Amino acid sequence: MNREEPSAPVPERDKQAEEDLWQRHKAERGVWTEPMLVALERGLKGNKWFSLIDKVSTERTLQLAWEKVRSNAGACGVDGITIGRFEQDSQNRLLAVNEQLRKGTYQPKPVKRVWIDKPGSVEKRPLGIPTVTDRVVQAAVRMVIEPIFENRFAEHSYGFRPGRDCKDALRRVEELLRAGRTHIVDVDIKGYFDSIPHDRLLALVRERIADGRVLGLVEGFLKQGVMEGTELAKAVEDMPQGTPQGGVISPLLANIYLDPLDWLMAGLGFEMVRYADDMVVLCRSQEEAQAALEKLREWMSGAGLTLHPDKTRAVDMNQADSHFDFLGYRFQRSRRGRMMRLVRPKSLRKLRESIKPRTHRTSGRSMKAIVADLNRTLSGWFGYFKHASASELSGIDGWIRMRLRSILRKRRGLKGRGRGSDHQRWPNRYFTKLGLFCLLDARESTYASLRNGANH
Repeated sequence: MNREEPSAPVPERDKQAEEDLWQRHKAERGVWTEPMLVALERGLKGNKWFSLIDKVSTERTLQLAWEKVRSNAGACGVDGITIGRFEQDSQNRLLAVNEQLRKGTYQPKPVKRVWIDKPGSVEKRPLGIPTVTDRVVQAAVRMVIEPIFENRFAEHSYGFRPGRDCKDALRRVEELLRAGRTHIVDVDIKGYFDSIPHDRLLALVRERIADGRVLGLVEGFLKQGVMEGTELAKAVEDMPQGTPQGGVISPLLANIYLDPLDWLMAGLGFEMVRYADDMVVLCRSQEEAQAALEKLREWMSGAGLTLHPDKTRAVDMNQADSHFDFLGYRFQRSRRGRMMRLVRPKSLRKLRESIKPRTHRTSGRSMKAIVADLNRTLSGWFGYFKHASASELSGIDGWIRMRLRSILRKRRGLKGRGRGSDHQRWPNRYFTKLGLFCLLDARESTYASLRNGANH
């Protein structure tokens, strides 16, 4: 019997109670057993877990991990093996990984570095793509160790956690604003994922995990090196910090490193809302906001991190036109004193940049085909930004219809963009009949449903 499993027999539970146990700890069936979950609830001597490698290496865990990696798709790593190619011989590949993990011979390959655009910026950010095999092993390790840390994570941490998402964090921000916490510390950690010190992160992992082989896997993923093109960009010994964005286990490790900050701020009475490295502290006064900012600077310095000097700031949301950005939204005080939730300009630019190439005036596609293409983007975008102000969504609707009227003008041999009498030639109802997704109508429908639900 593993040291973390209680020696006393587990009392019988009904099926609903069993399901609640797995749901409560966000654990995977087939990976976590009921005795392990009971031990997690009761607490372990020394708060450390031993003998976890056998949970990582089982065929069941690896199969579940592979299914998650396959469903997430993604590009191939440095070995060139794609998801499709891995799938062709997945059982033999998983058996080979199982044997390597049991023998302790598994070695992760370097991650492939690619550079992707940062919305609204000329800068690019690095993305590290592990091989498919490494993603499977990372997923297996994550499924085994995540409940151990989830059990202790702070309530106000929302990023990359099971059962939580951006909308929960945004809802909490609005609650605190309505409660009068209108002095905001807008926090930006400079290059967070690239700056996490390995030694300090591993020390935090060791506080809960005592299985040397699992710790070795975690350390291996941190120090596996980076390849750019065909060249090893950084040798293992030259990587004392950073966890590559793109790794399956990176978000969990990033949360583990900031967890002490969560508890520190809560213990001092500060209301912080954090989504990964994106965070805001909502305070009742300017003095409280300055105290929170000083405490953040002090903690970051001790943790080997740096607050971005230009993007970290205190904001008094009682002032007209004051604002702060959080998770794609802009919270802004109007000149009339109303608190509005707008779309962050960078998020709006990203949407426009996506739509413009598909609505060129010279487009040869039928209007129905263009509308169908736009609808896929607009419906998905609305799913996240449905709580933006009605005026802003109406403005985006108008801009899109202008683009479509410009195409129709061009086809009539007219120059310039859609305007003036074009609104009579092709009124809004013309696009409604074509089935164009209208953001404002969708918002009104959403809020009507919410009101009806509240009334019932």
